[in-house]
Amino acid sequence: MYVRLNLATNPLLSHRRFLAGSAVVGIMGFLLFLGLGWRAYDLRKAEENLRGRESKIEKETATVEQQREELQRYFAQQEAAGFQDHAKFVVGVLQARSINWTQMFMDLERILPAGVRVIRIEPKLDKGIVTVHFIVGATSEDAKLKLLKSFENSTAFSHVALQSDHAATQAGADPLTVEFVAEYSNI
Repeated sequence: MYVRLNLATNPLLSHRRFLAGSAVVGIMGFLLFLGLGWRAYDLRKAEENLRGRESKIEKETATVEQQREELQRYFAQQEAAGFQDHAKFVVGVLQARSINWTQMFMDLERILPAGVRVIRIEPKLDKGIVTVHFIVGATSEDAKLKLLKSFENSTAFSHVALQSDHAATQAGADPLTVEFVAEYSNI
């Protein structure tokens, strides 16, 4: 029977712990590599999808731009100029009808003080803002001041601008005639 004896001055070293640790680190590195690789693959696919959508949107934008240019060329022709004027007229009529006249007169009735009567009203709709030109008759200077103050404090009318006021020259007319402009906001 043979017995193995280590007669060396240094004992026999085992590298098992190093090899096991290296294997664990290697496996963890491989798993990390797989995870990062999968993430890079997902990001690349998402980027491809994004590029595809961007190119589709750019094509649609180019098509719409081309159609817009064709329509501009068409409407620039002499025959189409009449269509534009007619369309502007129709839009103006529709906008004028969109003013809620009943509500405007109810608001006006609520804020008119005693001693004031409306002589003329001229509403004008421009870019969604109703500007109303008023000519009113007042019995006294105090009634005129109350009228302007009530318009300034009103929630329905704003941006009141006095244009003129003058005393009556004819008998039987209102003692004062006041002309002003206000914006009506309760459309």
